[in-house]
Amino acid sequence: METVVSRPWFAHYPEEIPTSLNYEERTLQSYLKEAAEKHPDKSAIHFIGKELSYKELYESSLKLANQLQNLGVKKGDRVAIMLANTPQAVISYYGALFAGAIVVQTNPLYVERELEHQLNDSGAEIMICLDLVYPRVANVLNKTKLRKVIVTGIKDYLPFPKNLIYPFIQKKNTGIKVNIQYNDRILSFVKVLNEGRAEEIDVEINPKEDLALLQYTGGTTGPSKGVMLTHFNLVANTTQCVSWMYKSKKGEERILAALPFFHVYGMTVVMNLSIMYYSKMVVLPKFDPLDVLKTIEKQKVTIFPGAPTMYIALLNHPQLKEFDLSSIDACLSGSAALPVEVQSKFEQLSGGKLVEGYGLTETSPVAIANFLWGKRKSGSIGVPWPDTEAAILSIETGEEALPNEIGEVMVKGPQVMKGYWNRPEDTQATFKDEWFLTGDMGYMDEEGYFYIVDRKKDMIIAGGFNIYPREIEEVLYEHEKVQEACIVGVPDAYRGETVKAFIVTKEGQKLTEEELDQYCRKHLAAFKVPRLYEFRDELPKTMVGKILRRVLVEEEKKKLEDQILDK
Repeated sequence: METVVSRPWFAHYPEEIPTSLNYEERTLQSYLKEAAEKHPDKSAIHFIGKELSYKELYESSLKLANQLQNLGVKKGDRVAIMLANTPQAVISYYGALFAGAIVVQTNPLYVERELEHQLNDSGAEIMICLDLVYPRVANVLNKTKLRKVIVTGIKDYLPFPKNLIYPFIQKKNTGIKVNIQYNDRILSFVKVLNEGRAEEIDVEINPKEDLALLQYTGGTTGPSKGVMLTHFNLVANTTQCVSWMYKSKKGEERILAALPFFHVYGMTVVMNLSIMYYSKMVVLPKFDPLDVLKTIEKQKVTIFPGAPTMYIALLNHPQLKEFDLSSIDACLSGSAALPVEVQSKFEQLSGGKLVEGYGLTETSPVAIANFLWGKRKSGSIGVPWPDTEAAILSIETGEEALPNEIGEVMVKGPQVMKGYWNRPEDTQATFKDEWFLTGDMGYMDEEGYFYIVDRKKDMIIAGGFNIYPREIEEVLYEHEKVQEACIVGVPDAYRGETVKAFIVTKEGQKLTEEELDQYCRKHLAAFKVPRLYEFRDELPKTMVGKILRRVLVEEEKKKLEDQILDK
């Protein structure tokens, strides 16, 4: 298919954003070296009261790199990292890269089945993990190729006396008392680093060809796949991010790290951006609304990348008005649709800009976003980033769709992945010529602004009508008593599928099915109105805060199966 893309979005680019950028063919880790050489004493990381300078971060990363090499790590070997947001997560990431390894980011919430699959699929032989998750690692250890496991704890990088108190708090909150038996196979992170040398390693890396990262997808449509991202992919996307945030000042920003580093979104728009920008990462080990509010005020956070559920949680916190959030200049929201109501309320509250971006693991991750300081459209995900092409593939014709015609979003650009690890057939199926097929349904208007209507696989077909959950969720989020909403299609003997709404109400509010039904009928066509409602205290989410629609779908399927068995 030959697609000739018109680029009407260029007409709306602020003059400060070039339509094409110069991408340096460098490794990711070279930016940390540069930051340490230019700003050795500048704070790179703030972590619960402890500061780590760029010199300390660089030297720690080199120490780890040398120790990884001593453990037999060679160029191209995979090093798995299973850590919460901590200084160790940043040191491990860059240390592995300095050693010439490929980082395999591993979600600390993974159960043993998921962990075993990822470790075996990637072929990782070294893992760096948090002490809290070590029992799960230990249970799969002999079912994988892991030769060594390096274990660390959150307390290892806390200042005195917090480092002494934290284990007691941890046991109280989690019920887990950490007791690691170290040996030749299970190593202490602190000991490994203390015995390391802060010397550079000579590893020849081709940024355009060599992988920096194997980032595993969520596994929503089958087994989780390893997305192959090169150094160039990640450098390009971070460079694009810098261009988009042109009012930000290099070396002066304080970027909140509430998004997990093990997710490609947090990795790019927080960790890699901070290093490239010589800025301070204000790191939180997990998202807690009150901690975030306190941290923004105390550390005077200027950039706050997040997910819609994070901004919703802050807006609904009972102590919100006690905190000053006026230091915030820019927020880029991703991982899920940003309700318009949430956007406007958060901007009023902070005085900063909050815009929605769009991307996938396969695009490093950002491909399209709204302008922070330029024309934006309500409900739109914005326009393609510099050097990024986007188009809509018509489902009917297999050709480029007309403006406002719904089809599959496809993109190409320097941030698009090399392919899926050891899955050539999946790689081939995901590309149409040079275009990456996203699996998202959307459209482009006459001015080049893109809109997502839903995941291709999440579309509900009820009574012959195509229904997109996102549209209904937008309406529900505008209800004054609704805090969170998720729409799924459930089997229906008459309509094929019917629409079910899962609702979390705001604290202290009461809401009935009848009230929501009347509300939806005022704002939606009759065939889109939910037929079923379920009220919950919370909805299942990923660590990034993205609502797990597939979990709710699986629960509904299980209910149906149980009903059939009972008959």
